[in-house]
Amino acid sequence: METFLKTVAALNDETRVLLVRFLDENGECCVCDLQNSLDMIQSRLSRHLKILKDAGFLRVERKGTWAYYSIRTPLDRFRSEAIEEIKHLDITLPKLNRSSQDEGCKI
Repeated sequence: METFLKTVAALNDETRVLLVRFLDENGECCVCDLQNSLDMIQSRLSRHLKILKDAGFLRVERKGTWAYYSIRTPLDRFRSEAIEEIKHLDITLPKLNRSSQDEGCKI
């Protein structure tokens, strides 16, 4: 029951729904890429990412001092279906603005 409630609570925020959709569309992104693309301050972004990670939606991979987030795979049926529903929402996604490229983050 706790896992279910944590999962539902994670999606009870417009910014987190946008983050799930953005990562689902664009694949793995560094925090600095998410900051640039979504025009969010790092502390606010990190809080939302942590909530989504703790709820089982995201995976994080550390490369040096940088953290890269992506949709976790495999996902259970409930989370997979939630993401499928998010794909049908009328959300205008910003363009991916990569600042990391090959050398790592520039921020």
